Amino acid sequence: MARLIDSSTLIGMERRGLRPSALSQIMPRTEEVAMAAVTVSELLFGFHRADTAARRVRRENFLEALLEAIPVLPFDLRAARVYGRIWAEMAATGQMIGPHDAQIAATGLAYGYGVLTDNAKHFERVPGLAVTAPQWPE
Repeated sequence: MARLIDSSTLIGMERRGLRPSALSQIMPRTEEVAMAAVTVSELLFGFHRADTAARRVRRENFLEALLEAIPVLPFDLRAARVYGRIWAEMAATGQMIGPHDAQIAATGLAYGYGVLTDNAKHFERVPGLAVTAPQWPE
């Protein structure tokens, strides 16, 4: 199954000094990968909030390398329809997650992707979403 890479995983990669090419090392098997557009916005937020010039440059370089290597899926009408449904389902059961994570989940479901995340317990609340945690190198 194809996987959307959640920002928690990408931030983990950046903090560990891993390049986008290291995805093959942390995924359980070779799979197609993409990012949700909202994930890109979360990473841009981190870039703009960097507390030092060096950190800002490092984050910018990492993000640009990601954008060259990994396709970005839009939050479009198709994903919005899924978002509305899963939001209502999760609200009815009291299992809400944050709106950005719900958008990531909806994008994944709309396009037939699971999610690769360090926050598996959070995403597992989403009905029908396949969730995998990265296998970080020791």
